[in-house]
Amino acid sequence: MAYTRPPAPPPLTTIEAFCNSACLLRDTDAFTDLPNTQAWLREHGHHDVADDLDEDDRRELVTLREAIRHHLADDDTAADASRILSSRAATILNPPQWPDQGPARLTLVAHRPAETMIGELLTALATEEIAGRRTRLKVCRAPDCRWVYYDRSPGDNSVWCSMSTCGARHKMRSYRSRHPDTPHD
Repeated sequence: MAYTRPPAPPPLTTIEAFCNSACLLRDTDAFTDLPNTQAWLREHGHHDVADDLDEDDRRELVTLREAIRHHLADDDTAADASRILSSRAATILNPPQWPDQGPARLTLVAHRPAETMIGELLTALATEEIAGRRTRLKVCRAPDCRWVYYDRSPGDNSVWCSMSTCGARHKMRSYRSRHPDTPHD
């Protein structure tokens, strides 16, 4: 299946790509082990993170990715996801700082490259949510997909990553449940 939606605008692009390092529909996950995670990080410009990555960092990236996905989906595990995100933010992000000139900034308390990457993801997520721009970053409603996509529809009401795949599957399942006696090929 090809995902044809254009990527989210920056800085949401980074969050979208990070979450989509796992493609549930294809049963692939770039973070299954250390070498694959390092390869994905290098492909996405995080060379310093890849060079310094250890197994604990890899597990932390997986935990963060899934917490962000559940948070975006606002599903039955969103409360747990919020606790994970809040806990990570409390250890990696400083309170907002207002310089003499310019806008407020969130600075990081990071000692390692993986912590810096996590802090940057959390900063982007928090600032985009506070600004009200994150609502269009969504998770496909299909439980076997859960691809993260940016909803560019005028009504901001897309629920499927792709109408031709996940939307069509849902319609077919709904049809079959309403017409159980119809033969299915």
